[in-house]
This record gives sequence, structure tokens and C-alpha cells, in this order.
Amino acid sequence: MKIDIGIAAKDRKQIAGGLSLLLADTYTLYLKTHNFHWNVTGPMFNALHAMFMTQYNELWLSLDEIAERIRALDHPAPGSGAQYAKLSSIKEETGVPDWKAMVQQLVSGHETCARTARNVFRHSEAGNDQPTADLATTRMQAHEKSAWMLRSLLQ
Repeated sequence: MKIDIGIAAKDRKQIAGGLSLLLADTYTLYLKTHNFHWNVTGPMFNALHAMFMTQYNELWLSLDEIAERIRALDHPAPGSGAQYAKLSSIKEETGVPDWKAMVQQLVSGHETCARTARNVFRHSEAGNDQPTADLATTRMQAHEKSAWMLRSLLQ
């Protein structure tokens, strides 16, 4: 059945493409955060172990919202590690950095996701897609807050 939700096909395609980038960035950041939760050591262990768990749980829940919005726009959501590796702007961490490097990487990851969400917001506004604009705004707020909290640990 043809989709007719008031957003042009070309706009839906562009917006879904941006959301796919956001999904890939978010998933990569989720994996990195969960990895760091498992492997953090040092004097900040208790605080970071708990903070990382809060953050990876929030990221995990956001993945479904992003993927379902892509589907609502009538496009397939990427769902494989290979697709995420190709689409993500965030690089995976295969080693175990010290706690400060972990925090620095997560600040950078959250800032990357905020920029990706901001780009989605611009395209969603141009395409008259208020639900995606709302989703992008929510994601920007979450990533900017997480980056600020993590950045504060380094000052």
C-alpha cells in the first residue's frame, strides 16, 4: 500500500538516510559505552561504572525509537554490524583505554551523535516532518547532557 503521510518521497528518503546515520552512530556509541562499563578500572570505578550503565541503557532504548521512525517513513532500518560500521562516524574501540581516555572517547561520541541529530533536525524541518524533528531534538538534548556530564569529570 502506498504511503501518504504528507511528506514527499524524496524528503522521506533523505530524512530516513539521516536517521540511519544517527542509528549507526548511536549503536556504535552504545557498544562502546557498554564495553567501557565492563572494563573501567581506577579511582573513578564506582562512579563511572554506574554512569556508563545509565548511559548505555538510555542509548539502547533510543535505538528502537530511531529505527521505528525510519520504518514509519517507509524505509528499511539498517540492522547489521557491517551496516553500522559503514554508516557510523564513531570508531569502535578494540582496546581497553584508561578511565580518562574512556571518558574522552564518550564525550566525543556523544558530541558526534548530537551533530548527526542536528543534521537530521535540519532535514526534517525542511521536509515538514515534525515527528522526526521532535525525535532529533530529544536525541540532541540527551547527547549534549551526557557529553556535559562526562566532560565535567575531566575538569
